[in-house]
Amino acid sequence: MAERREWTVTGMDCASCTTKVTRALERMPGVSDVKVALMAERLTLDLEDAAQGALVEDAVRKLGFGIAPKGQDALRKKAFILPDAEIAAPAGLQPAACSDGCHGTHAKHDDSARDKHDGHGHTHDDPPDRGKPWYRTAKGKLVILTGALLGAAWGIELLTSAELGYWAFLLACLIGVAPVAKRAFEALRMGQPFTIEALMTIAAIGALAIGAAEEAALVVFLFAVGEVLEGVATGKAREGIKALANLVPKTALLEIEGQTRTVPADTLEIGQTVLVRPGDRIPADGEIAEGTSGIDESPVTGESVPLAKTVGDAVFAGSINTEAALRIRVTREPSDNTIARIVRLVEDAEEARAPTERFIDRFSRWYMPAVVAIAALVIVVPPLAMGGDWGTWTYRGLALLLIGCPCALVISVPASIASALSAGARRGLLMKGGAVIEAAAKTTHVAFDKTGTLTQGKPVVTDIVPATGIAEADLLAVAAAVETGSSHPLAQAILARAGALALPSRDGRAIPGKGVEAMVDGAKAWVASPRHASDLGGIDGIALRRAVQLEDEGKTVVAVFRERQPLGLIALRDEPRTDAADAVRQLKAMGVEAVMLTGDNARTAAAIAGGLGLGHRAEMMPEDKLTAIRDMGASVMMVGDGINDAPALKQAGIGVAMGSGTDVALETADAAILRDRVTDAPAMIRLARATMGNIRQNVTLALGLKAVFLVTSVLGITGLWIAILADTGATVLVTLNALRLLRFDPTKEA
Repeated sequence: MAERREWTVTGMDCASCTTKVTRALERMPGVSDVKVALMAERLTLDLEDAAQGALVEDAVRKLGFGIAPKGQDALRKKAFILPDAEIAAPAGLQPAACSDGCHGTHAKHDDSARDKHDGHGHTHDDPPDRGKPWYRTAKGKLVILTGALLGAAWGIELLTSAELGYWAFLLACLIGVAPVAKRAFEALRMGQPFTIEALMTIAAIGALAIGAAEEAALVVFLFAVGEVLEGVATGKAREGIKALANLVPKTALLEIEGQTRTVPADTLEIGQTVLVRPGDRIPADGEIAEGTSGIDESPVTGESVPLAKTVGDAVFAGSINTEAALRIRVTREPSDNTIARIVRLVEDAEEARAPTERFIDRFSRWYMPAVVAIAALVIVVPPLAMGGDWGTWTYRGLALLLIGCPCALVISVPASIASALSAGARRGLLMKGGAVIEAAAKTTHVAFDKTGTLTQGKPVVTDIVPATGIAEADLLAVAAAVETGSSHPLAQAILARAGALALPSRDGRAIPGKGVEAMVDGAKAWVASPRHASDLGGIDGIALRRAVQLEDEGKTVVAVFRERQPLGLIALRDEPRTDAADAVRQLKAMGVEAVMLTGDNARTAAAIAGGLGLGHRAEMMPEDKLTAIRDMGASVMMVGDGINDAPALKQAGIGVAMGSGTDVALETADAAILRDRVTDAPAMIRLARATMGNIRQNVTLALGLKAVFLVTSVLGITGLWIAILADTGATVLVTLNALRLLRFDPTKEA
């Protein structure tokens, strides 16, 4: 039986890196279901024989990446030629290491690792280049080296002769291209001949063969510069997710028998109590055991306004205690706190690839061989068929090779998706991958559940109508006395409104379907439905008509009375969220139709929906909601609480769960809204549409530049150095354009 194995793979920087690893491992016997997660730097696969794990690691290292079993340092072999120049991310970012459609070498250097591993590899979990200026990173040093060699060659040519200059350029080119050629050879051995390393190596050697040593050396230098630029650009999305994980403090004040001591936060256990002082971050998910304070949950939900929380309220790791000391009982393992689950969700979202991304991946599989074939024809056909100069057409064919690399095209979609996922996560909008983003962008209908989605989910007292001669306080005091001890939501609302007014009571009991009765001040009192009160003489005709009016407004009405003595009416309603009407307005402005699906009675549904300005369907069972969603078509977003609406959430084109970091909200639906804001539904659609627009811009930019320079290269207008500059430039422009989404605020209307 196959065993599922997991490794950490470092040095990957774009979708092409993951493709390179995936294709190489899929060709190995006994290996199946290979999945490579770029953001998580994770490789998982099924092995028929556990002993094959060493072969997997060796294959990945030969491709230029670091790898180690999960939880260990990721290692790679020494870089070829330049042992201290394994390429690391500039300025503390992740390395730009790609081939088969993206530039880069693939390792980070750790001085201490050389002693530990006898020079055969280096640790990668905490790259030493993190935070360094680009010129002090290994990749920056490689740029400086190749630039210095190129400058020296120009100096030699200027001060001596063109012949000596030629040999200097030749040496500079060979030194710079050697590591690239090695990676190209390893990829070729694993059945991947069409990589950027291979095209780069062919172009450089071909240029040397026709005597263009100066241009070959310049191309190698520009290639190295491109790696630095791409590393800076493409590392930001991953750093955004890692920064989120770092919001959880590393230590906690554990309280045991009245004494506190500092312990690592990741050692906390469920049931332990921690002390959180004002200004400190909460070290674990838990609930308040003692104290009341304002909690800033912006790291988790994006909500910037602190929330007042007290004993029994849930709090999330990474949130900030703003006012007073709290004692918090841990309710989740540190590795399973809300922020950790959000990070895993965003990282795992890579596997849900957008249809557009899958299409471009298929396109690139035949695009590269086609470019190589066209370049070969450009080199061969004009000299043979038209008597053209071999040197001229070889030069143009080599330029065509470099122009044809699909780096920018391949990275155009995943770069935008990664940026969108990061931007959404920071604002409490979680989407499980590119497929969800693409589906959300196509949304034409949004179906809302009512209770807990459009409404607060907690009824509140809206109207108090005392009988003639009865004070409002007396009415509330009796009602609260009767409801004392009840856990029913209506009872809790009445008790909350009455506060300390409640009178002593005893012998309370529920009357199923009718109300509650109890002994209050030595006499029976009731809180019951108007119909039951009418049967017992607890309501008169005027009050009964008033009760009907209140019910027509979507409110639940109870009558409070003593035996043959009406005391009055109390009306309650689960009020709409304050932003619900604005959310419906925003959706309409975006051309999206909104409808409310609820199991409540028709009068309540009509009142709520009418106040919000959207259509409604009432008295629906879960299967009715499922049918309604199916009838709306594929482009429908369902927003619900993630529990009762599970069938409808699954049926919808995209199911969105409301809930501040709950398991259901994070795991059951396609997406989740953590801030419990209804306006985040249009915000999610806005972010998805902006992402798809960004992808279209990237694809147009990548293909447009390719088309222009393919033509100019064939016509001889542009040469090798322009070709590599155009390729690198297109990749950097596409990546920078995608990173604009990191600053996009979907909560703002266009």
